[in-house]
Amino acid sequence: MLSLPATLTQDHARECLEQLTDGLQAEAAQVVVDAAELRQFDSSALAVLLALRRECARAGKHFAVQGLPQRLRDLATLYGIEGLLPAA
Repeated sequence: MLSLPATLTQDHARECLEQLTDGLQAEAAQVVVDAAELRQFDSSALAVLLALRRECARAGKHFAVQGLPQRLRDLATLYGIEGLLPAA
């Protein structure tokens, strides 16, 4: 399982995505991202999750998210992308 950090803003997005992408290699066919520790974030968190989803698709792996904070879920709904972040 991959985990998001407590803080994921624009300042941290590139580094976070690189770490998650590196960790993707060790994951099985189902990649679950744990977002339970995420406390401080902006829309960059959604961009990171969507980019990781694309990487999973390229690798032929299924993507899911667990523990998505309600505020981030609401933001995904506002942007119309909630269906791209399936719950684990």
